[in-house]
Amino acid sequence: MSSLLKKEGGDGLTPIGQIGVAALIERITTNVVHRQTSTRQGVGDDAARIQSIPGEEWVVSTDLMVEGVHFDTTYFPLRHLGYKLVVAGISDVVAMNAVPRQILLGLAISAKYTVEAVEELYKGVHAACADYGVDLVGGDVTSSTGGLTLSVTAIGSAPADRLVGRTGARKGELICVSGDLGAAFMGLNLLEREKRIYREDPGIQPDFGAYEYLLQRQIRPAARTDMSSIFDTIGCIPTSLIDLSSGLGHDIAALCRASGVGCRLYEDRIPIDPQVRELATQFQIDPTLCALSGGEDYELLFTLPSSLSDKFEGHPDICMLGYITDAEDGQILVSHSGQEHELHRRMYTH
Repeated sequence: MSSLLKKEGGDGLTPIGQIGVAALIERITTNVVHRQTSTRQGVGDDAARIQSIPGEEWVVSTDLMVEGVHFDTTYFPLRHLGYKLVVAGISDVVAMNAVPRQILLGLAISAKYTVEAVEELYKGVHAACADYGVDLVGGDVTSSTGGLTLSVTAIGSAPADRLVGRTGARKGELICVSGDLGAAFMGLNLLEREKRIYREDPGIQPDFGAYEYLLQRQIRPAARTDMSSIFDTIGCIPTSLIDLSSGLGHDIAALCRASGVGCRLYEDRIPIDPQVRELATQFQIDPTLCALSGGEDYELLFTLPSSLSDKFEGHPDICMLGYITDAEDGQILVSHSGQEHELHRRMYTH
């Protein structure tokens, strides 16, 4: 990535100040493609025009990413950063059981970046838009004295009777999760380790060994847009739903708080990839803590009636973690040894 930053001398790169913001916006939006029939007009006017869909409700969410807080450009390629930004935005829409349709991006960028660097960022944005079928319909670009700040606003829709929030969990329902947990956190730890080694000796090349999956989960995550069709296949709509962006411990606490309930989770049911366990052992980190506090997994945590358990038991994309209890019973984690622990609301702090 550093090769795209502004340098002294003839490096062939274009300072943003040389072409100005208007020309930069035109350059990064020239090839924008619209895929949604609800997009009436996107980039090019004071505001986008989006046609309402009869019988559906719209959901809107905004996410921010700040250089030095949420990402480190030393090891985070700009193309992957653009992709991850889109995923972070639409994951919030998916967490309402809605279909993501449009996004708007905000960009505050310092003079150390070049036009080519911004174009690289937007290659990732456009790739994510293509993969998830969403339209980039607008945004804003301004200068910054503090590096790079990114904002994404995601817009989606669904029939009102299919939208799901955090408030519907009830006692006796099953707590389930898609995919596995903790891999993004261990991917971050791996990148930070290799960064420290490189700073001590720039001649040493990064060694990621057999941990490509962990790197992918951190640098190029996926939004679980597939889960809506899986819910349809097993014939149910979750009673409550939240995406796992801050860690299982924090997000199950948020869901319980919103629904006015408690929970009982079982440690031996938390899905953790073997690569997470292996690397966590090297780092002397408890793999369970990676899942509880790591964050950025972008999996979905949801509740389902216990009467439906036979429909999803053994499903490769659904893992049952425990069940909902009364609020006064608290939020409990049952360890591998059978001991009960209060589930702390810890989350990853950037």
